[in-house]
Amino acid sequence: MVIVFVLVALVVLAVLVLGHWYVWRRLVRDTTRGPGRARRAGTAVFVAGPLLMITALVAERSGAPFWLQRTLAWPGFLWMALALYLLLAVVAGEAVRPLLRRVLVRRHPVEPLPSRQLLAAGVHGPGGPGAEPPGTPAAAPEPEPEPAQEPAAQNPTRRLVVSRVIGGAAAAAAVGTVGYGTYGVLRGPRVKRVTVPLAKLPRAAHGFRIAVVSDIHLGPVLGRGFAQRVVDTVNATQPDLIAVVGDLVDGSVKDLGPAAAPLAQLTARHGAFFVTGNHEYFSGAEQWVAEVRTLGLHPLENARTELPYFDLAGVNDLQGESEGRGPDFHKALGDRDRARACVLLAHQPVQIHEAVRYDVDLQLSGHTHGGQLWPGSLIAAAANPTVAGLDRYGDTQLYVSRGAGAWGPPTRVGAPSDVTVIELAATRA
Repeated sequence: MVIVFVLVALVVLAVLVLGHWYVWRRLVRDTTRGPGRARRAGTAVFVAGPLLMITALVAERSGAPFWLQRTLAWPGFLWMALALYLLLAVVAGEAVRPLLRRVLVRRHPVEPLPSRQLLAAGVHGPGGPGAEPPGTPAAAPEPEPEPAQEPAAQNPTRRLVVSRVIGGAAAAAAVGTVGYGTYGVLRGPRVKRVTVPLAKLPRAAHGFRIAVVSDIHLGPVLGRGFAQRVVDTVNATQPDLIAVVGDLVDGSVKDLGPAAAPLAQLTARHGAFFVTGNHEYFSGAEQWVAEVRTLGLHPLENARTELPYFDLAGVNDLQGESEGRGPDFHKALGDRDRARACVLLAHQPVQIHEAVRYDVDLQLSGHTHGGQLWPGSLIAAAANPTVAGLDRYGDTQLYVSRGAGAWGPPTRVGAPSDVTVIELAATRA
């Protein structure tokens, strides 16, 4: 196991180094005229960026002092997103590079050299070295010959112009993408509304609204102010019930207790409920379960509560198995009345297969972030049965929220954050 971990780490490190070297070559080396202040500054950025990224990750996972985590998090995690989009933009620029060269060649073609300059450059006629072309009259001595010009594709000035145009466009595209994606996270999640029909739901519960909140990820970047924006967004929907489906925090109660305090303001007629996500087990799950209870949320640790119109159940995250506190579907659902509708809170979408076995009507999940940073959705799709939205597995429906916050970079591209209001619909006549 240790050998596998080391090999994977080495592969990741090699990819990281090669990727940064390639982007540095295109954006720094190819756009400067040689060693100088500009190249040194660019090189410093491409050395400091990945170092800050790695130290930010290590600091968060190792429980370093919180002030140090906060100091490293902003530059380190933002570089993670920026490096990704710099790489994608530079790769895209490779397709444009030959086209731009051809355009420059056509607009500024190389003039053919006169015959005497060709002779001076070492290109001789049919008479061999020193022979005049036939019919050439004697002439006065010629001025100093000009050096032979390089072919258009090899012109160093032209290469520099092409590299600077493509490099500048790539940098602008990457910075703009990351900037807009960061703004989208910091302004807070938008409300998404989805209607879900349930065959077992009684008519009296038609229109029951559940506000689904996942993946807030309070930590060294997203703090108390962000938590307040999420709470205000949820309360504005006036839900009947609030479901917080894991990955609330990235850090200890000691460091993030004040940041989570606004959760005490969550208001719903049937209360607010909580299940653990995998990140809670990196942050002290037992302490956080106790903390959210003091804030007025009801933890469902492999447990079920019977609401007036349906059962609401919750299971622990799969990561809890590392502490002997993994999901227990039998404990949560084994003795329930299956004639009643059942809504299950489970952080990871992959838990849907167990939910199907226990005749759950609707599972509410998060975890995927919708991929968070495109093309991360492709990776998320390979690891999860559903990446985002509503899906059906037999008689069980699964809804996956993209989440309210972000892990690592406070940035989303192609996967906007949301708080989803699920409106249950009765199908009985």
